[in-house]
Amino acid sequence: MGRDETETCITVPTFFKCPISLDVMRSPVSLCTGVTYDRPSIQRWLDGGNSTCPATMQILKSKDLVPNLTLQRLIKAWSDSVGSSAAGSPDPASAREIPTSEEVNESLTRLSLEKDEEIRLEILSRIVRFVKDTEANREFLSGKKDLVPMLVDIFVSAAKIKLVLLAIKILDTVIEKGNEGDRERLSNLMLTNGGDCLTAILLAIQRGDLESKIESVRVLEVISSVDTKSKIIIAERDGILTELIKSIDTESDPNLIEASLSFLITISKSKRVRSKLIAAKTITKIRDILLTEETTSVAVTEKSLKLLEILSSKREGRSEICCGGGCVEGVVKKLLKVSTAATEHAVTILWCLCHVFREDKTVEETVERSNGVTKLLVVIQSSCSPMVRQMAKDLIKVLKVKSSASALAAYETKTTHIMPF
Repeated sequence: MGRDETETCITVPTFFKCPISLDVMRSPVSLCTGVTYDRPSIQRWLDGGNSTCPATMQILKSKDLVPNLTLQRLIKAWSDSVGSSAAGSPDPASAREIPTSEEVNESLTRLSLEKDEEIRLEILSRIVRFVKDTEANREFLSGKKDLVPMLVDIFVSAAKIKLVLLAIKILDTVIEKGNEGDRERLSNLMLTNGGDCLTAILLAIQRGDLESKIESVRVLEVISSVDTKSKIIIAERDGILTELIKSIDTESDPNLIEASLSFLITISKSKRVRSKLIAAKTITKIRDILLTEETTSVAVTEKSLKLLEILSSKREGRSEICCGGGCVEGVVKKLLKVSTAATEHAVTILWCLCHVFREDKTVEETVERSNGVTKLLVVIQSSCSPMVRQMAKDLIKVLKVKSSASALAAYETKTTHIMPF
């Protein structure tokens, strides 16, 4: 979320900002400690059963709120002055200001102590605006070692789904800047609390808007990428695989499909998880994507074929592909039609079915009937990797092409193949 040139030039006096929300105060009121707050923010604090001043933590002798009329007049004069010089921004007091690094440091300190969820919402909203604003801000926040534990605490303790969604948004933004150690630390924190964090993420996927769903899936992928144990824990958490497989429906948003496929590819590196994905009819969803007549993004097609390639390494996966009613046709259909990566995944799947295992001879007929032989001949002369071109040659020989002996002789080989899984 960027700021235009006019907003960048506006500097808000610090004492015009509420110590709780860090926004310009609309209705400044003072406590008996002498500290002034915006009325809605301090009222929520007091209604939450608190009896201290948030800024000083002094016990309040009185909870009376005294309007600070002098400060209110100063804010009004400043607001009018800025509004008259900033076209299209007549009420900067209502604008959502981007906090400074110093203010974010203060917000993080308060977040670690704060228990009131309404105030936590305000603090997290400010941090989200900060981290979405610039690359430098994301770098700054990713370096805060105490940030992830605080966000994980919100996953565990928050009663409001809005808090979880904001925490996920921040995590998704900053974790990509972290190193492998940061990701391992996040995974350990989120997977060693009895499943509360996974429950919170699942709720975010089920109840959040599209952006929140995508962010939640990306966070899941990060914490599952650490080791095999993390993949199994996440895959065996009730509801997660069901929701993610549901997300790769052809009616879903392409960005959500891509994020979900990327996550499923990551966890499918565990053999145990592959069996769960096959049993959950993931291959049927992939078949629908490959056969759709509507335009599918290159990334979605590549990831669909890559996941199918991984699942074809198991016997039950190959059986599902062969008996899936159109899955093989969908693979052949994508040969040479999408990208080099998609073609290489498609050739590997066919090579696995027709050359390595050959458990269902009807697959060969399907490939021939779908004009697969002609496409494979082109693959041999394409820019695909040498390994994939050799696979195409092997396939042509298996498919018993009715061509001249000299043509077949060109495909003779004594190469020893290694399964690409």
